[in-house]
Amino acid sequence: MIVGRGRREEEPPGHGSGVHVGGNNNAPIQNVVGRDISHVRQHASVQGAVDIETVRGLLTSFRTDLDRNEGTLDHVVVVALRAMSDTIDASLSAPDPQACAGALRGVVQALPQLVVGSVVEQGGEALVHALAGWLS
Repeated sequence: MIVGRGRREEEPPGHGSGVHVGGNNNAPIQNVVGRDISHVRQHASVQGAVDIETVRGLLTSFRTDLDRNEGTLDHVVVVALRAMSDTIDASLSAPDPQACAGALRGVVQALPQLVVGSVVEQGGEALVHALAGWLS
């Protein structure tokens, strides 16, 4: 009986990374050592899982964030963001908030472009995702 030295299977061509994690390994492995990864964002679909109170809470938080950072934003952007916040608030306060879906969909489309790259981006995106989930 021979023990210890068996024949190793050859690795198929094109799979020479030396790392095997099981399953389908078609994606490239990336080395992030020494890289700034502080602005990584994770998104999850919340469609159908959001209630009106969640949207109201995020709207309140967004307005607070907007008030706190007003001085760092362009005045026109602040005016537009306040108008959108008022539209959301009025729609949510309506007797039938779902009847105002058209106005809210307009906000969902326009708000991301106004907050991108700003100090209120994260709160604005959270509000948009919650609105989209509530409307679906």
